[in-house]
Amino acid sequence: MKRLKQLIRPLAEALFPFYIFGHKSYSQDGEDMLLRAFMEIEYPKNHKGFYVDIGAHHPLRFSNTAYFYKKGWHGINVEPTPSQIKKFYSSRKRDININAAVGISNEPLTFYLFNEPALNSFDKELSLSRENDKYKIIDKIEIPLEKLSSILDKNLPEGTEITFMTIDVEGVDFEILDSNDWQKYKPKLILIEDDIDFENIIQNKIYNYLKDKGYQLVGKTLRTSIYKRIN
Repeated sequence: MKRLKQLIRPLAEALFPFYIFGHKSYSQDGEDMLLRAFMEIEYPKNHKGFYVDIGAHHPLRFSNTAYFYKKGWHGINVEPTPSQIKKFYSSRKRDININAAVGISNEPLTFYLFNEPALNSFDKELSLSRENDKYKIIDKIEIPLEKLSSILDKNLPEGTEITFMTIDVEGVDFEILDSNDWQKYKPKLILIEDDIDFENIIQNKIYNYLKDKGYQLVGKTLRTSIYKRIN
């Protein structure tokens, strides 16, 4: 069998190079491929970790976790849009899938629903600014909030390390971070949608917050910043 593989491999590489060497990205801007590179450095080959996806949106489209799910990982997906979380129930059976909104306040917030679900947001000002000929607010619903620490208390398997957490909640990302219990839950890596101005990074609220929690900015895509726990 080993000899057969040695004979077939060169032919397969010549005929199907993208299949042999390539990796399919599901993220919006290749975030999962940056994560893959970090995993190759930090963990043994074929490591299967645990992720937490806040604002999961879709099992495949714009997903920072789909690549890893297909590699045998599992985790927690949290999505406030009822129609979107239903897709996880059928497509992510190894995962813990939760229809909830995350934040600090105990009061319900208005959730703005667009004809493009990737734009759904609790941020009124941001939502109104996004309306144009192509994208429209089609509905508004009141959703109660739950702290991130509470969701993890109830759903994170005991003794499980969070390999990475990804947060994309269209305008209220900082509130998600601030609702965590950092003494109990410190993911190895954090991905968060944040428009960083590198010339004035010291003024960035999320950067300073995560630095204070023991994280270092180690990567950036067009929309997403990647932080690594250093202590």
